[in-house]
Amino acid sequence: MNNPFEEKMAQLRNGEIEKIEVTREDFFLFREVWLKQEDRKYFRGIAGLNGSVIYVYDTTTV
Repeated sequence: MNNPFEEKMAQLRNGEIEKIEVTREDFFLFREVWLKQEDRKYFRGIAGLNGSVIYVYDTTTV
């Protein structure tokens, strides 16, 4: 099974998209891919409503 967040994270990293919205239901799918990223510290999560999180790629934070 191909995880849809693999492609979305690559697109976010490359600047093709500005953000990824992750719902509470999809969080563990996202986390599975996120943990494999060597640059995971640059994926910044912004809390939303009802457990959703919007992730942006921000290299200015450490």
